[in-house]
Amino acid sequence: MAATQINIIVNGESRFCPDNISLPDLLNLLDFNPRLIALEYNGEILHRQFWDSTIIHNDDRLEVVTIVGGG
Repeated sequence: MAATQINIIVNGESRFCPDNISLPDLLNLLDFNPRLIALEYNGEILHRQFWDSTIIHNDDRLEVVTIVGGG
């Protein structure tokens, strides 16, 4: 039986992902390095202490900003 897919919005683009996926697993699936990003979840900045306990739901909206070093 195939896993249920849900629709989410990542950086303004519609994406499909498995239902009941955790935020860290989703970030891995999307090839984001968690150490180099800041994250807005459904319009609110989501602090890292909550990432492990966050489960992604249908129609969630994520804005992922990659941190770039330099001078």
